[in-house]
This record gives sequence, C-alpha cells and structure tokens, in this order.
Amino acid sequence: MFNKVWFRVAVTMLLVFLIIKYFLEINHIFYPLVVIFSSVALPLVLGGFLYYIMVPFQNFLEKKRNMPRWKSLLIIILLMVVLIATFVMVIGPLLAGQITNFIQNFPTIQKEFQSYVSYALDQRDKLPVDVKTRINDAISQLSDMAGNLMKNSVQYVTTFVSTLFLLILVPFFLIYMLKDHDKFIPFIASKFTGRRKKFVVTLFTDIDRTLRSYIQGQVTVSIILGTLLLIGYLVIGLDYALVLALWGMVTNLIPFLGPYLAVIPAMVIALIQDPLMVVYVIIIMTVAQQLEGNVITPNIMGKTLNIHPLTIITVILAAGNLGGFVAILVAVPTYAVLKTIVTNIYHHRQAITMQATKTVKEEHKKEVGS
Repeated sequence: MFNKVWFRVAVTMLLVFLIIKYFLEINHIFYPLVVIFSSVALPLVLGGFLYYIMVPFQNFLEKKRNMPRWKSLLIIILLMVVLIATFVMVIGPLLAGQITNFIQNFPTIQKEFQSYVSYALDQRDKLPVDVKTRINDAISQLSDMAGNLMKNSVQYVTTFVSTLFLLILVPFFLIYMLKDHDKFIPFIASKFTGRRKKFVVTLFTDIDRTLRSYIQGQVTVSIILGTLLLIGYLVIGLDYALVLALWGMVTNLIPFLGPYLAVIPAMVIALIQDPLMVVYVIIIMTVAQQLEGNVITPNIMGKTLNIHPLTIITVILAAGNLGGFVAILVAVPTYAVLKTIVTNIYHHRQAITMQATKTVKEEHKKEVGS
C-alpha cells in the first residue's frame, strides 16, 4: 500500500493541510513576511502582466531587427512613455470630463433610477408570492451593499492611495523581467540534474507558454471588444460612452461573467437617458459578443487553456467569494497554471513508471536468456 500513488497523494494532502493548520495558529510569527509579500505581490503581478504584453515586441526587435538587449529595452521604455503621454493628453481629458460629468449628475441619475425601481416595486402585488420574496431579498441585499460601500468609502480611498505608491515598483519589475527573462529557467534548472532537470525545464516552459497565450490573447480580445463597444455607443449617442467602453474592456478580461458585468451599467445609463436606448445597448452588446465569441476569440486564442466552461464558471464564483474583483481577474490564469503543474507532474510520474517497467522487463529477459 505504501507504494500506491493514491496513498502517497493522500498522505501529501494530509501533510499540506496540517502545515496550513499549524501555520495559521502561529501566523503572528510570520506576520512581517506576510506584510512584505502583500506589498510586493501587486507590483509583481502587474509587472508580469505588462511583461507578457511587451515581450512579443521585444522578441521582434531582437530577432527580426537584430537589436541588442539594451537597445530593445530603451525602445520599449520610450514607447511606453509615449503611449502613457498620449493617453494622458488625448484620452485623459475626455475620460476625466465624462467622469466629472457623471459625478455631478449622479444625484439626478440616482433619483431617476429610484423612480424606475419604485414603479417596479409597485407592481409586486401582481406577482406570485415566491417572486415577490426573491425581489425583496434582492433589494435588501442591494441596500446592504450600498450601506457597506458608503461605510467603507474612507477605507477604499486609503487603500487606493497606498496602491498608487505600490505601483511605483511596477516599472522596476517590468524592466528586470524584460532584461533577464531568458535566464530564469536555466537558473532554476541548474539546481537539478538528470531527469529532474528536464522535468523542471519542461514545467516552467509550459507555465510560461500558458500565461503568455492567455494574457496576450485575452488583452487583444478585450481591446477589440472595447473598440467595438465604443463605436456602437458613439453611434447611438449613449452618455459616458468612453467610460462604459473602457469598463467593458476591463471586465472582458473575466471569462463568461465579463459581458454581464459590462452591460449592466450601460443599461442603467441607457434607461435613464431614454428607455428605448436600452434596446440599442442590448443589440450592440449582443452583436459585439457574437463577434467576440464566434470570430475574434477562436482566431486569436483558439483553445489556449483547454478548460471546460463549467470549470471556469466554478473557479470564478469561488474566487469572487474568497477575494473579490481582483481574485476574479487572476482566478482563471492561476487555475491554468495549477493545471499545467499537475499535468506535468502526472506525465513525469507516468514516464518514471514506464521506464521502471521497461527496465524490469529487460532484466527479466536477460535472466530468462541466461
């Protein structure tokens, strides 16, 4: 029994749970390490995100244009500065104007939206009892969420300001990743020999390929979808078109749930602006999602992750309950990385077993022959 794979896996899981249990009981000892990790985690993740966006351009400069590493880094830094300056000078004023206009008109928007909600509530007497109960529960939950949002607004502002300071570290992580990314896997693999070294190289190469394919593909799809939404919103004359299109671009980074998160604020604004506008928003979102799901995503990403849709929905819902919006954004790539690790370990164990079986058969043939 001690040689069975299932027994070893069970013992390993038990030991992991015990380690987590005792770690939580003495977590005050490791509190400084937790603070350091939490301070570095966000800049590291954002730096890695930007790295996977910039590395194709770096490869193009170095492989196609035969540029040295320092020159490609310099061009990338200058390009990022130009893009940021362009955004601040061209798109920034438009975005700031729409946000300012939205803040100024928010009391009016809130009042008009409440009038629609009140009208809908007045119709509850015509609905079945079960439906009325669910509506009341939903309204109660929304009220609690709004109250918590107002109560924690100061905390949110403080967290946002501290996050801005942490973002200063992002360029440093990005530059060093672009500078030394091809040295990382050889450095890790140099600590191993033989079959384990080959396994480590394959494992980290597959992880890199998984993250690269997902991030680059998802960002490309989101930019295209955001552009389509912006064009559609501008055509129908929807207020705050730029803000809503950027929101749709960001939420599209979340598989499956992204389109629903993108359309809700657009429908609210359309309902207040003109009830007929809601129909136009639904048509635009439907056309954009059909193009994204049937044309854009299959041609750009294909089956990059090879994860079942039900699994993705489960992972996203679990991440939302555990860590909120940020956890939802990183849930799918994190699961993809874990799946890659487990798959590589399984294939590695399978190769060892096959090699051992082959060796036993060869020894048996030698014994029979002698």
